[in-house]
This record gives sequence, C-alpha cells and structure tokens, in this order.
Amino acid sequence: MQLDEYNKKRDPARTTEPVGNVKEPGAKKIFVVQKHSSSRLHYDFRLQTGGVLKSWAIPKEPPLDPGIRRLAVETEDHPLDYAGFEGTIPAGEYGAGTVELWDKGEYTPEKTSEKEIIFELAGKKMQGKYVLVKLKPTAKYPGEKNWLIFKKKE
Repeated sequence: MQLDEYNKKRDPARTTEPVGNVKEPGAKKIFVVQKHSSSRLHYDFRLQTGGVLKSWAIPKEPPLDPGIRRLAVETEDHPLDYAGFEGTIPAGEYGAGTVELWDKGEYTPEKTSEKEIIFELAGKKMQGKYVLVKLKPTAKYPGEKNWLIFKKKE
C-alpha cells in the first residue's frame, strides 16, 4: 500500500496527524508546503499524485526566484488530508515539533517521469513553472532519494 510507511511511523493515539488512508482525488491537483520545526527546521513540499501526497523535505526555504536550487529529499507519501494539517507533533513521535502551513494552492503537471517532474504552481508564494530533478548518488549526496527543486526562468 502507498501509505504503509506513513502509518508505521505514526501512532494515532498520540498524534493529531491525519490517519493514513488513500482517498479518491478531486478534479484539481493540489500542492502544499509546510514549515516543519522538528529536530531541524525544514519545509515539507507535497504534490497530490493519485490519492496521496508525494513528499519531499527541503532543508532551506523553497525557491521563489529562478536561479535558486534547493536539495529536496524524497520522503514517504502522506494522505491527502495532511494538506490541511497544522499543529504540534508530540515529543517522542516521528517528526516531533511544530508544523505550520507555509504555502498551498493548485498545480498543473507538465511532465512526469522517474527522473524529472515539471509542473506549474499557483500558490500564494510559489507561482510559475518548477522542476524536480532526481540526482544521481554521489559522495556528497549518497542514496536514491535526493532531488533538486528550482523555479524555471519564464
């Protein structure tokens, strides 16, 4: 199941995070960025794909202007209901800390492959065409989950 990893990391009796269920998506595709003050401040970038939110952790503020590239580390899929989540994840739980909405809106996919995702965002802060490009593992960025996110020049 798409949300097995999400569910394994959370105890619904201890956190107010949404329960991990795959839902039938609406006609409009949504994106959300959540500012997450956990062990390290980062931004969780999420794109609706099917009945879940595909997710990446961005260690620095997401790029708002062309020419700025940010590392985006792929994380587990999240339920669609997570798009509206704000609150505090209790100490001792996975991702403990404060989650607040940083930006949200709709997006239009232009190209989707295993190595590149091109899309247009229509949010309050993030607007225009963006690209996620999967990185090849290197000594600096080992592993298969590292991507770059950047805004395309118009």
